[in-house]
Amino acid sequence: MLKVVIESPYVGDLVRNIKYARLCLLDSLKRGEAPYLSHLIYPLVLDDRVPEQRKTGIQAGLEWGRVADLRVVYIDYGITSGMKKGIEDAKIIHQPIKYRRIMGK
Repeated sequence: MLKVVIESPYVGDLVRNIKYARLCLLDSLKRGEAPYLSHLIYPLVLDDRVPEQRKTGIQAGLEWGRVADLRVVYIDYGITSGMKKGIEDAKIIHQPIKYRRIMGK
């Protein structure tokens, strides 16, 4: 299984974005990948509205991202600033990036 870090929106419409992140997780699993979504895990213990805690969560997610085989960016709802950081980091370490849509397949 490819270790995959998933980038999808979190900030903004939290209800919609968490539901979407779960759909992205399922999509990745159905592709035979081993996905990781820091923005589904870290908000359980960190408050995304507190800048220092948000920064900690993003940095921890980037660290995990560096050991992944692939970065997958789900773009149905656009690309947020947090997602851009993941994309930029993947480019720096020459990690493959794939862009996907799951809505309206």
